[in-house]
Amino acid sequence: MEKDREKRILFPQIKGILHGGDYNPEQWLDRPDILEEDIRLMKKAGMNSATLGVFSWSAYEPREGEYHFQWLRDCIDRLYDNGIYTILATPSGAKPAWLDERYHEALRVDAHGMRYHHGARHNHCMSSPVYRDKVRAVVTRLHEAVGEHPGVILWHISNEFGGECYCPLCVKRFRNYLSEKFGGDIDKLNHAWWTTFWSHQYNRFDQIEPPYQNGEYSIMGLKLEWRRFTTWSMTDYMRFEIELLKELTPKRPVTTNFMQFYEGLDYREMAKHLDMISWDSYPCLHNDYESFASTMAHNAFDHALMRGMKRDKPFMLMESAPGLVNWHPYNKLKRPGVHRLFSLHAIACGSDTVQYFQWRKSRGSYEQYHGAVLDHLGAEDTRIFREVAALGEELKRLEPVAGSLVQAQAALIVDWDVMWALADMRGLSDETKRYAEICASFYEVMLRMGVEADVISQTDDFAGYQVLVAPMLYLLRPGVAERMQSFVEGGGELLATYLTGYVDENTLCYLGGFPGDGLSSLFGIVSEEIDTLYPTDQNSVRFEEGVLQDGDISGREEQVRDYAERLRVSDADVLGRYTEDFYAGEPAVTERGQGEGHACYVGCRLSVGGMRTLFARLFARAGVCGRAIPEGVQCHVRAAGNRRYEFYLNMTDRETEVSDVQGEDILTGEKLQGTLAMGPYGVAVVMSGI
Repeated sequence: MEKDREKRILFPQIKGILHGGDYNPEQWLDRPDILEEDIRLMKKAGMNSATLGVFSWSAYEPREGEYHFQWLRDCIDRLYDNGIYTILATPSGAKPAWLDERYHEALRVDAHGMRYHHGARHNHCMSSPVYRDKVRAVVTRLHEAVGEHPGVILWHISNEFGGECYCPLCVKRFRNYLSEKFGGDIDKLNHAWWTTFWSHQYNRFDQIEPPYQNGEYSIMGLKLEWRRFTTWSMTDYMRFEIELLKELTPKRPVTTNFMQFYEGLDYREMAKHLDMISWDSYPCLHNDYESFASTMAHNAFDHALMRGMKRDKPFMLMESAPGLVNWHPYNKLKRPGVHRLFSLHAIACGSDTVQYFQWRKSRGSYEQYHGAVLDHLGAEDTRIFREVAALGEELKRLEPVAGSLVQAQAALIVDWDVMWALADMRGLSDETKRYAEICASFYEVMLRMGVEADVISQTDDFAGYQVLVAPMLYLLRPGVAERMQSFVEGGGELLATYLTGYVDENTLCYLGGFPGDGLSSLFGIVSEEIDTLYPTDQNSVRFEEGVLQDGDISGREEQVRDYAERLRVSDADVLGRYTEDFYAGEPAVTERGQGEGHACYVGCRLSVGGMRTLFARLFARAGVCGRAIPEGVQCHVRAAGNRRYEFYLNMTDRETEVSDVQGEDILTGEKLQGTLAMGPYGVAVVMSGI
């Protein structure tokens, strides 16, 4: 078992938790005193890595064909000599002025058909041959200069991929992409997109245009395929860099940094080509619209989303802010103790790294006030530096945790195609669909019940989970319905909600009733209508007797908001009924047993209390044991072999206690045999097992 853990260690050179951040020495080449001081302070902060070169192209190649890498070699040497390893980025996240001036075709075209100008960050065309040629040239020379350096442990491709391009070359590639997808048969595309509506049939693929922003597009399939194509195109570009790097350094791993549940790209498609998952976490902490605990629950959902892309190894927290950021609506300081909590929370959720943007604040330009380990003051006696240094010491004690994995018995299905298709559908309310928010709220309910859930795609393997939750699974990919049925027949507990199975992968509505593709039979219901509720509308669900196995809640009511489906029940038990409107008394929540499992359908947007009731029912039947924890505390468990690491994190600014805790807190060395006392924003990592 220990050998399996060693295989999952992301960086054998470090073995434990990687601690570092973005470092920009090219901004300080005229200040050798600062560069020397950086090394001293990095060591004092307990940092064992630094990310270099993220936006260094103009420093590498100030004029076309003129390369300068000695400063980089010197920096990597200094770091390595002091026990600090380098994550080396390719510089393609932002390009120099000479490239845009000479090779105008490398610039993107926006959704209005206008060519970008130099100055933005991600403004290159993913399809541009000349851009790829210039990237190949600079990356090849970068490798020649430092690529074999023993201090370099990871390639970091570009930075925060995003955006789309509508240039003629990308439009042509889009048409070719569609032709290949539909086998060159334009009639298949016309049928899949239902183009007879508004007389939009195409005769040839070269008639198809992307959904420009200044046009009115009625074709939902076109909009969805454009988003899929944008992911395909970005992935194709990313693979170009990966293949180049693997050719140059076959054994060195490659990653790129993702951004939460980003709407612009389907990260799951990109993740297939990466050696490890990394992402940048910048939640709006201490806001005025939700509790800190809720913000951190959503952040746990984001961690789980990233973790779920490669469940066989830890992920990387590539960027976080040790202090404030500079781009939130309100840039709030992290309160004392929150940096430690936030960082250890990432590790609790499956990260083996804590990294920052940035090491030292820039003197000028867009991110000059973005938080950093070192402020413009440049001193080590600041609150933030002291907190980072203290964390650095604690991370050394977490070395045994590295390579362990988060254990989950439940899974939450979250899908980019569903998010995109729901955003484009004309119906309901654009203000209240809130797909990503609702998925995160389901995760939060389970988390508060002490149940860890993975976040997976509808195409992922369902094996190994006892409970499967699918909120608003509006679009069904081929074969998913059959796999859900097999999951239930094999003893799984499945819960789905309103808006399940309305359309196929091309956004064509299923005929014969929703949910379609055979799911109506699995759930034993048909959704006949869906009502959109105004904020002032009131309805609720009254649960039937014995819905909870450990007690009678007959007559209990839970609020309904936003959406309510009218269900026609053919072969299912009714768990709850509406109390208001013309459909008062009609089924709202149903359940049907099939094989060894059950399929529960929630036809409305229920309150947190209502969902908790239903989850408790499913968990009890599936044998999923939650952890009894106080309100505002999160519990996550990582394991390797017989060794367990229970992370308890107090997401409140008050003292609290957790009962029945057994083991050793490896942060303090304290032996626990009962009650764990936790201070405000406190963290304990309790090790148990052999």
